[in-house]
Amino acid sequence: MTLAEGLRLPTNGLDYAILAIYFVVVLGIGFAARRSVKTSLDFFLSGRSLPAWVTGLAFVAANLGATEILGMAATGAQYGVAVVHWYWIGAIPAMVFLGLVMMPFYYRSKVRSVPEFLLQRFDKSAHLLSSALFAFAAVLIAGVNLYALAIVVEALLGWPQWVAIVVAGFFVLAYITIGGLSSAIYNEVLQFFVILAALIPICVIGMKKVGGWDGMTGSIEKQHGDNFMTAWGGTGIGDPNPLGANWLTIILGLGFVLSFGYWTTNFAEVQRALSAKNLSAAKRTPLIAAFPKMFIVFLVMIPGLVAAVLVPKIGTAGSDLTYNDAIPYLMQELLPNGVLGIAVTGLLAAFMAGMAANVSSFNTVFTYDIWAKYVVKDREDGYYLKFGRLITAIGVFASIGTAFIASSFSNIMGYLQTLFSFFNVPMFVVFIIGMFWKRASMKSGVWGLLAGTTAAMVNYFWIYKQGVIDIPSDQGANFVSAIVGFVAGAVVMVAVTLFTAPKPEAELAGLVYGTVSPGAEDDDAVEAGDDAWYRRPALLGWGAIVLAAACYVPYSF
Repeated sequence: MTLAEGLRLPTNGLDYAILAIYFVVVLGIGFAARRSVKTSLDFFLSGRSLPAWVTGLAFVAANLGATEILGMAATGAQYGVAVVHWYWIGAIPAMVFLGLVMMPFYYRSKVRSVPEFLLQRFDKSAHLLSSALFAFAAVLIAGVNLYALAIVVEALLGWPQWVAIVVAGFFVLAYITIGGLSSAIYNEVLQFFVILAALIPICVIGMKKVGGWDGMTGSIEKQHGDNFMTAWGGTGIGDPNPLGANWLTIILGLGFVLSFGYWTTNFAEVQRALSAKNLSAAKRTPLIAAFPKMFIVFLVMIPGLVAAVLVPKIGTAGSDLTYNDAIPYLMQELLPNGVLGIAVTGLLAAFMAGMAANVSSFNTVFTYDIWAKYVVKDREDGYYLKFGRLITAIGVFASIGTAFIASSFSNIMGYLQTLFSFFNVPMFVVFIIGMFWKRASMKSGVWGLLAGTTAAMVNYFWIYKQGVIDIPSDQGANFVSAIVGFVAGAVVMVAVTLFTAPKPEAELAGLVYGTVSPGAEDDDAVEAGDDAWYRRPALLGWGAIVLAAACYVPYSF
């Protein structure tokens, strides 16, 4: 990712004062959270004590990193209204499935991480492989946030890249090391509102600049055609469209495989729900998050569309601006000082939220699932608490090292989708088959992971990149890679299961659909107020599905 030259922001003392206040508050939250950290469970999972509204906002904020803000605005500028697919079909159904179906399995099994669930359902080989893959992916994704931060801050504020990396890395490292997951979560709640305060002025002023929705629509349709402003226009099989994908690959590749693979197995998200105070709060965490999630698309899509109007050749050889420049360009052109300071702070908050989510999940998986399980076993709890703080620092430094891998991608959201198709999709197929098929054998888990990951990589790097099959765009290739990885993992799991021993049925209690784990009645206990009609998970979940479907109507004809 690179930003165009000449995007330097006219910041002044007021803007920097707002930024300084934010950093002070961030560290203050870290020190306040430190008082509640007594055990490793407190450090890694907030002692399972947080209310649903806090974990719900943290859940959506952990996903709302600057890679999403810049990447989805870039996607809007490049592909148009089709960006809504990543939210209404590519997020909401999977978030509802996580809350209603999968969270009971996660929470009742008392697992401290997603890979630990695979240990209970399959065996150590599946657990170790999934832990290693997840830890590697978490560092890669944290590195994307850190690298993008450095490039953006250098372009907008004139800070050298190393200064931006050190400053952001220091603050993320400081508040997670001091206060653990509670610090990260409460900071994510703060960052959620700061990010909204940054994006709303850009949308409002930008829309006014281009003559409102009608003025923007008219300009874009002249430049890109009618399909650019519709969600499903031109998505018939064989028809050309800006996204380079048809309705089948959108529904199966994005709406099912990529979406469910990300939202149901990505521990950076699931960890927020596992920190909730009881099962009811854990189930409601992704359901509460689904409602702001479905409307955030407008805050990232509109800047991309506005940029496409103001810079008609953005992202092409005839322009100095890449698609990733959409948000920084509008900040420079539209925002006055003071508001500019809030926008810069929101952008930095988004980078830190995305990085912190992945670092906090990395330290949990590495400590619990790798170090404590296979390297240094059966030590006192205080040892693992200290090691968790140490590995947090190592994770931050490793993120710096992996950051530059993202530099070869002109659209950072495309890079992230590529990572998800490699790592999250194979894990999802293993989860879903293991969770709903008792016969799935212990050895099928590790072979399903290997087959899915390998097949997705082969499809992307050989079949797509080498031109064996013509796929119009990186995003279209990601959808196909996800489908290929899912099918390969599923086929291999079934084949291996036919020739290997299943897990004893007595050991599957609470891990397979239709079974109940010992002590489940304690987790199912509902606190006063949780049984109110408006807090019922089924109502929240189906309400989110219906609302997301209704959102499609104005953009489908």
